[in-house]
Amino acid sequence: MITESPTPLRKPDSLRSQVENYLREAIMNGRFKPGEKLSERELCELLDVSRPSLREALRKLEAEKLITMVLHRGPMVSSISLAEARDLYAIRALFESYAVSGFAKLASDEAVARLGDVVQTLKDEAASGDRKRLLAAKADFYDVILNGCGNALIKEMLLSLLSRINLLRATSFSSPDRLPESLKEIDQLYAHIKARNADAAGKAAVLHIQNAEKAALDVLSQEQPLALPTPS
Repeated sequence: MITESPTPLRKPDSLRSQVENYLREAIMNGRFKPGEKLSERELCELLDVSRPSLREALRKLEAEKLITMVLHRGPMVSSISLAEARDLYAIRALFESYAVSGFAKLASDEAVARLGDVVQTLKDEAASGDRKRLLAAKADFYDVILNGCGNALIKEMLLSLLSRINLLRATSFSSPDRLPESLKEIDQLYAHIKARNADAAGKAAVLHIQNAEKAALDVLSQEQPLALPTPS
């Protein structure tokens, strides 16, 4: 039963994006669980929006594979299986290590300095305990790298996977020992970038993703996620 009462969403020009953002964040932070059925009536009442506006937002989240539309049942929060998680981490390791290596070689000194600022912000948000801000800081970290890696196609491909990557990122951070280790790995990665050691930076990126994968798969195994329902 949905009982939360946020401020109603009022601006027509940005209504769909506001609904999308609310639902996306609710899924990322565990407010809505994998396999959970979403009541359109309750969501409309909660967000003070019409059903057509809600359904537009749900279609966008379905395209991001965060929502699955199930015949005769309606929208449900998608689950990521262990096999899908492994596939996503394999793609991440391949693309992000390439991007990190490119950034170390090609990024301007200003971009490297900006990355250092973001690393510090990431540490600050980790200390704050705010999961939403922590994930936003991690997204900023990769945004700087993707904008400075010299390969627009890599950025485009990773952005197409962003929602599911962030969902797995949130899962790995839920492991109690993962965050401190993650910050150490990012410090090491940034040190290699600052030294303009592209090869070492790429290897550090792969190690970081492999460790995140282990943490996330451990959590997913314990939760025994349901298989994705067959879409309508």
